[in-house]
Amino acid sequence: MGTLQETLRAKIPQWREEIAEVKATMGDKVISEVTVNQAYGGMRGVKSMVCDTSVVDPDKGLIIRGHPLLEIKDLRPEETFFLLLTGERPDADAKAALQHEFDRRSQVPDYVWDLLKAMPRDSHPMCMLDTGILVMERESVFRQWYDKGMRKEDYWIPMLGDALNILARMPVIAAGVYRIRYEKGSVKTWTHGLDWGANFANMLGIPDPTEAYAKLMRIYLSFHADHEGGNVSANTCHTVGSSLSDAYYSVSAGLNGLAGPLHGLANQECLKWVLELMARFGGSPTQEQLREFAFETLRSGQVIPGYGHAVLRVVDPRFAGFLEFGRKYIADDPVFKTVSDIFDVVPKVLEEYSDERVKAGKSPIANTWPNVDAVSGSLQYAFGLTEFPFYTVLFSVSRAMGMLSQLVLNRALGTALTRPKSVSTAWIKKQK
Repeated sequence: MGTLQETLRAKIPQWREEIAEVKATMGDKVISEVTVNQAYGGMRGVKSMVCDTSVVDPDKGLIIRGHPLLEIKDLRPEETFFLLLTGERPDADAKAALQHEFDRRSQVPDYVWDLLKAMPRDSHPMCMLDTGILVMERESVFRQWYDKGMRKEDYWIPMLGDALNILARMPVIAAGVYRIRYEKGSVKTWTHGLDWGANFANMLGIPDPTEAYAKLMRIYLSFHADHEGGNVSANTCHTVGSSLSDAYYSVSAGLNGLAGPLHGLANQECLKWVLELMARFGGSPTQEQLREFAFETLRSGQVIPGYGHAVLRVVDPRFAGFLEFGRKYIADDPVFKTVSDIFDVVPKVLEEYSDERVKAGKSPIANTWPNVDAVSGSLQYAFGLTEFPFYTVLFSVSRAMGMLSQLVLNRALGTALTRPKSVSTAWIKKQK
């Protein structure tokens, strides 16, 4: 197997040919219809874009390039990135070559640190991360090549260069944001020869005598890397990139979407609910106390954070993978133990509550199973990263792999400018 660049250079012509054939033979085939409710409802469920990096099967969960997540849970993040881009797992040489690329690209310009240190002390960590990424746009390889003139067939080459530069520097900047914003001491630098996930864990400065936190960070980054192309961050990055904005503009836009409470705040909300539960009962609750608190939450008109999913109808495999990790490394941590106990109780409570709703003439609960947010925050909390606003930054570092993979592939495959047609309410009212 060749390097990442060599593998892509060999595969891209094959993918272009495949897509040309699909368009030629199936171009007029209808793949989705849109209802008025969907038009007003965020286009949820409308099949209107193509994403080959991953799919989310309602009955199987996240599948990355044909591999169910739990079958590849031991991949390190850089291996996951290689898989997302190429559809193949890297061999030892290709993995080492990619790690070397990150090593040589990891130096963050001094002006980034000067800017971050000059920001108001109460700046949100996501604002700081986004600022750190966007200010480096002046170094975009894609923009430099585009301004000089290049063939459309070559767009992916400088876009890959931008992607590698961003991925090499993003963990450094994110860790620096943590240490600057929360006054954890001086900024730490990238360690050559250390893998991407372990480097991030090391630069955060979380005490890790057993290296369990580095192991957590590896799976955390891989598990959150991609989730189809229609979520807010991926779709925003895709849309901005479709105008041929470079990776810095596009990823920055995706990060701004991820900063929104409806997209990137879920794991914090889940952890807050767990901590409120524990505060209510003075520690880890009994199963009966858990039932009481869960029913109280539901009957007050609220949802139980972390349970249910827009697509999934089974236990989120990311939740299952994190739960397995927690039971192996931090089984005695009281917060994680409570999360584990919640998993034993809440699905049954939701089933009972769903029956109550049906008897009252209301719709049933579609999914009673946990998603990844039900557990991910508790793991970070257990290892000492307790600053809730920073959790979205962790998510962002991971999701950058998916956004950038899709961005490179879209430029390689000549994906068109995104331009859906909008209609007015008056137009809809005239339809029969």
